[in-house]
Amino acid sequence: MAFELGPLTIHVYGIVLALGALAGVIIAYIETKRRGLNLDHLFNMALIVLPMGVIGARAYHVIDQWGYYSQNPGQIIGGAGLGIFGALIGGVAGLLIYTTWRRLNPLPWLDSIAPGVILAQSVGRWGNYFNQELYGYPTDVPWGIFIDPVNRLPGFEQYTHFHPMFLYESLWNLSGFAFLMIIGRKWADKLKTGDIFILYLIYYGIGRFILEGFKIDVWTVGGIPTARWITGAAVIIGVAVLWYRHRKQPDAVVGEDHGPQDSH
Repeated sequence: MAFELGPLTIHVYGIVLALGALAGVIIAYIETKRRGLNLDHLFNMALIVLPMGVIGARAYHVIDQWGYYSQNPGQIIGGAGLGIFGALIGGVAGLLIYTTWRRLNPLPWLDSIAPGVILAQSVGRWGNYFNQELYGYPTDVPWGIFIDPVNRLPGFEQYTHFHPMFLYESLWNLSGFAFLMIIGRKWADKLKTGDIFILYLIYYGIGRFILEGFKIDVWTVGGIPTARWITGAAVIIGVAVLWYRHRKQPDAVVGEDHGPQDSH
């Protein structure tokens, strides 16, 4: 969906993504300030993180749809389509580059951006609504979304309404945003630096792993959706790391030390 503004063509999908990014930056600003971190670093970091996130998102999509792009290489640069996993990988890589360059601990920065990232994902998913994409199997539930015939996948042309997977994921991410914001404040004395980011990986991973099974025409590896491989690994690793960081340390056994004995 797009509209004309003078000589420009404005895509609603792009507007929604921009709004999501803005929401994420605002929350990152709030969290950075709350944690007492230097706000100048946040704004400087964004100049690296945001572009690398876009590059990663585009690269992931191109790999996902390589069958098409291998035949249309001119569409690789400047075409439509982004992948959230590529955005996360690129964005985190950008953050690590910046924090390494400035000799900063990356963990508090990962914690600061995690709630904003999942909120941005929640908002950005509505771009799929305007593009009539990211829908699931046909359904007759009241909230099923109508898909125009031109946007129906092969084999599903006779159906009209489909599960709005973008909505399910958007709501999951919105609840994840609330979860991270609440946990970050209520359990501040129990959390270690980096835990919020780990909880983000676990929370988002669980939801995406479940929802991926309801989508049609997804990228698979070995017959399993690629997103399930990625999110399954993220959840397992995240839980293991969280457990290791918070495992109860056995009490040290202190033996009696009588010191040197006098000779008589």
